[in-house]
Amino acid sequence: MHKIPATIVTGFLGAGKTTLLRHLLTHAGGRRIAVIVNEFGALGIDGELLRGCGIGCDDEGRDDGNLVELANGCLCCTVQEEFAPVMERLAERRDRIDHLVIETSGLALPKPLVQAFQWPTLRHAFTVDAVVTVVDAPAVAEGRFADDPQAVDLQRRADDNLDHESPLAELFADQLATADLVVLNKTDALDAAALATVEAQVRAGAPAAVKLLAAQHGRLAPDVLLGLGRAVEDSIDARRTHHDEEEDHDHDEFDSVALTLEVTDRERLLQALAALVARHEIYRAKGFVALPGAAMRLVVQGVGARLDSHFDRAWRPGEARVSRLVLIGAELDAAVLQRELQQTLSAG
Repeated sequence: MHKIPATIVTGFLGAGKTTLLRHLLTHAGGRRIAVIVNEFGALGIDGELLRGCGIGCDDEGRDDGNLVELANGCLCCTVQEEFAPVMERLAERRDRIDHLVIETSGLALPKPLVQAFQWPTLRHAFTVDAVVTVVDAPAVAEGRFADDPQAVDLQRRADDNLDHESPLAELFADQLATADLVVLNKTDALDAAALATVEAQVRAGAPAAVKLLAAQHGRLAPDVLLGLGRAVEDSIDARRTHHDEEEDHDHDEFDSVALTLEVTDRERLLQALAALVARHEIYRAKGFVALPGAAMRLVVQGVGARLDSHFDRAWRPGEARVSRLVLIGAELDAAVLQRELQQTLSAG
């Protein structure tokens, strides 16, 4: 039987991976695409967003449909415990799958995941069509990723300890080093000069043959993303990354906390979140919000100080209308964040 081509979509937190994937799925053109979403955090929010695509991803936690969610761990850390069994089950259905897309969490290292496709139990059924790295172009333009990891630490963590590691910068570099295609997302927020600077920075960290594509809101044709035929599992060992010599790694530098809130006003929530980000090392915020009297569910997403919100769908009959957020960052205390945020929301 044929091998299922698998596209791995990687990229830093908030780069726009889920938005790109939603666009891909809604313009699949008849392709039967299976999806694995790996969510770092207690709430499978990215999976919830994908289930709203209207293509049949409504299996609500089942792993025998179009959508498989792997929560509470990154794929690079759990490939054997969680990822491999799911892949083996998908292999049994390969006569009904044209393509597999894997969206990694923003914290996952791409290389160990690709190397898992070298295992005999996976190699016979899958091939890595390409690694697509999504880049938050405005974040790069703002200097979030510098060549000097110590300088990144100073900027991102406000930490004067020059010996402190910079996992964010190294992770970004590894995502570029393993890419077959780099998507420069959110380019509508940049002028020509800033975009040229970002392109130069990305090309300096990516393999010479890698193609760069500019995108707005992840809107790229499926033919551009799928069918590249790179068979990356055969060449991944030659792609050098920061973590090649490590026996293992962890994400102790990152914390993920889930909060349940009482929210009465959209703008007040965004202002309260902005103030919270200014006081704490919060890299990513995302969640669903139930506003009083609103028939639609509000999606809130943020990268650093940049916050965005939009209504995505109507609340379903019988669905619990609660407001829940996941915050990802460094040295986060769930109780402190819950108290500060709720106090701000309740004030006035």
